[in-house]
Amino acid sequence: MSPRAASRLETLGFAEVYDYVDGKADWMAAGLPTEGTNAQHPRAGDTARRDVPTCGLTEKLGDVRSRVEAKGWNAVVVVNDERVVLGLLRSKELAMDAAQPIENVMRPGPSTFRPYVSLHEMLHFMDDHKLESSPVTTSDGRLVGLLLHKDVVAALEKEK
Repeated sequence: MSPRAASRLETLGFAEVYDYVDGKADWMAAGLPTEGTNAQHPRAGDTARRDVPTCGLTEKLGDVRSRVEAKGWNAVVVVNDERVVLGLLRSKELAMDAAQPIENVMRPGPSTFRPYVSLHEMLHFMDDHKLESSPVTTSDGRLVGLLLHKDVVAALEKEK
């Protein structure tokens, strides 16, 4: 049906028509805009902080800790050159031996969430697992941002 709809739009004079074959879920997982009544509710991608500190596997913990603390954060997302999430450092890991490479102290393969996940769902998950933050990624694992529990609570309060 998608190619047929794209073709029809072209016959109606639309010049830039794209046949998005990956589907709605992938579209939303990429954090792209949606429409409808459900689009009005806040989602993880809307609230996640994009200025979250990141680091690479080979950096030294002491260097990363200094950089992170200077910016007032207590979490760091470990990414590769394409910003694919490889790991996570929280307060516990940041307090470890400064000489250690990040790869040795990080929490590998952290749970990540897609940008379209509702804040209500995120709040329940974060409360159940006692999480202060959770990484938000696209479907291909690229970092969108870090969702902070306190930001979820504040956004849901605003929605009332």
